[in-house]
Amino acid sequence: MKDLRGRPLGTLRLSVTDRCNLRCAYCMPEDEYAWLPDASILSAEELERVARAFASVGVREVRITGGEPLLRADLADVVARVAAIDGVEVALTTNGVLFASRAAELRRAGLARVTFSVDTLRPERARELSRTTRLADVLEGVRAARAAGFPRTKINTVVMRGRNDDELAEVLAFGREHGAEVRFIEYMDVGGATRWSARDVVSRTEIVEALGATALDEADGAAPAARFRARGGETFGVIASTTAPFCARCDRARVTADGVLFTCLYAERGLDLRAPLRAGATEAELAAVVEGAWRARDDRGAELRATVADRQPLVPLSRLRADPHREMHTRGG
Repeated sequence: MKDLRGRPLGTLRLSVTDRCNLRCAYCMPEDEYAWLPDASILSAEELERVARAFASVGVREVRITGGEPLLRADLADVVARVAAIDGVEVALTTNGVLFASRAAELRRAGLARVTFSVDTLRPERARELSRTTRLADVLEGVRAARAAGFPRTKINTVVMRGRNDDELAEVLAFGREHGAEVRFIEYMDVGGATRWSARDVVSRTEIVEALGATALDEADGAAPAARFRARGGETFGVIASTTAPFCARCDRARVTADGVLFTCLYAERGLDLRAPLRAGATEAELAAVVEGAWRARDDRGAELRATVADRQPLVPLSRLRADPHREMHTRGG
């Protein structure tokens, strides 16, 4: 099954909560947020039904996201339900604060891979960038993943000029020490990035040059990261959504914690899956809705943003508060 631009549907980013216990500068920099109503949040059984519908039309990876997914008490149950779907691999993206104590439980539930958000290794910067004093817990989470036997761990680092761009080599060294591949991410002007400025973007070219890196040939055609080898021998990726978008090979769909399907992180509108789900739609009926949405997909949001002169934040704060579905932490960015 392919969209209008010939892109297959391969990955579902399934959000399980819009809440987060950090306030990262590039995603949630404000003091107050409008949250999704509790009654609208999908149950573990409903999340499983959504995942099964997507699997039936081609999805092979379900990545559990948030907000921060570990804020959800029944996360292991959600993972176990999705992992039981034939042909589906379950991955998780987390800020790591709560991961260490639940690593073994999630591994037993069937979680295959985990990606941590680690934007700095310096406690004082963590307080500035994410408003947290729990950096030690984040780093312990990375260590716990290796101890629990996760074979493929990654670290995501959003690079911001003048704030953490002098830590690239340090983060790479930390990843090497703990068996995790690092992916540096350009600062994106998506919903939620209310203080985004083009001046703060450190481009892929700059990152590669700073690390004296050379390009690698091996790559997953649908993966967002271009891969490189640093002068120290570490392999790393760069996700250049701002300066070199990967829209042409994007195979991702997103479903929010309250059941809204988005076929692009930049999309204006989504498609409500919760209503048919709670009205008793069968798996086949849900799959037909998903298939129709994907076959009609023509999104290339990051490419279009790259053509905008004098780029400003994508969504004004007033519009975000009126519609929390525009927030990146709601869409499982």
